Amino acid sequence: MDITEALEQSQPGLVARVKDAIHKHSLNQRSEQTYLHWISRFVLFNDLKDPDALVNEDRRLFLEYLSDRIRVSRARLNQASQALTFFYEDVLGKTSAENKGCAAA
Repeated sequence: MDITEALEQSQPGLVARVKDAIHKHSLNQRSEQTYLHWISRFVLFNDLKDPDALVNEDRRLFLEYLSDRIRVSRARLNQASQALTFFYEDVLGKTSAENKGCAAA
C-alpha cells in the first residue's frame, strides 16, 4: 500500500484536500512530499481512524512515539509536528486552541 492510500482510507478525498492546502500556501514539491509522509504516518499510527475524530492526545502520543520509540532526530520530529499543525489548522480547519499543548521538540 502506498503511504498516502492511508489518508484516502481514513477519509475519502483527504489527499486532494492536503494537496490543495499545500498549493494554496505555495509550498514546494519537497514540502508536499514531507507533509504527506508525516500526515499519512500519523493516520496509520492511529489505525486509519477518521482524522476529524482524533484528539490532541492522539497527536501527542504519535510525537512521543517518534521521539521515544523510533528515536527520530529533533529535525524530523519538528517536521512531523509542523506537518500535523498544518494538517489540523489548514486542512481540517481546527484552531490552535483545539490543538493546544502539542509543541515540537
